[in-house]
Amino acid sequence: MTGIVDYNAGNIKSVERALLSLGAEYVRSKNPKELENCDRLIFPGVGEAAYAMEQLKKTGFDSFLKDWTAANKRLLGICLGSQIIFEHSEEGDVECLGILKGSIRHFKNVWKDLEDFSQSTASPMQAVSLKVPHMGWNNLAFANGGCRLFEGVDENSDFYFVHSYLIQPSDETIVKAYADYGCRVPACVESGSVTAFQFHPEKSGEAGLRLLKNFVNE
Repeated sequence: MTGIVDYNAGNIKSVERALLSLGAEYVRSKNPKELENCDRLIFPGVGEAAYAMEQLKKTGFDSFLKDWTAANKRLLGICLGSQIIFEHSEEGDVECLGILKGSIRHFKNVWKDLEDFSQSTASPMQAVSLKVPHMGWNNLAFANGGCRLFEGVDENSDFYFVHSYLIQPSDETIVKAYADYGCRVPACVESGSVTAFQFHPEKSGEAGLRLLKNFVNE
């Protein structure tokens, strides 16, 4: 059984529709206890990091998710859910769950700090002119052996992104796929039982549905 963490932070319905289209059994709940017996969890989210952390603390999902991953149980973070599993976000200057080591930074701050753009196909001038949020379709390049959930999905497939902040992990080896948007944008990270997608698989057509299918069928 797949559980969906509902903490008042958006995009739940689109995830539900995707799972229904796959014929996957799931339970959605605002109560951590109702998800305790699930085999795996989807941790979605859109919106602002500080508000999301406030909601997680109110519902008890903050400690629940930490205990869940500490027990090596499967977790899939999506969009905001891929970010606040890290230690700190510049969005609201908030301490996050700290399940993975690293920070979440605004695109413009990352671009500003780059000494060169050797890891990007964009020139410095192009990067400065890019719009934030990074919104729309972007293709992925696999890294560090790729991710098990990408089985059946071709490299350079397009996925749908909407975000102004990006993951900056302490350990680059956990990045399993990158997009390019003025810099290398970690699009998929995986460490132990935790996988996270910066993009929205539930809004990414057949390729996105394949990722979700792989997850629920593990």
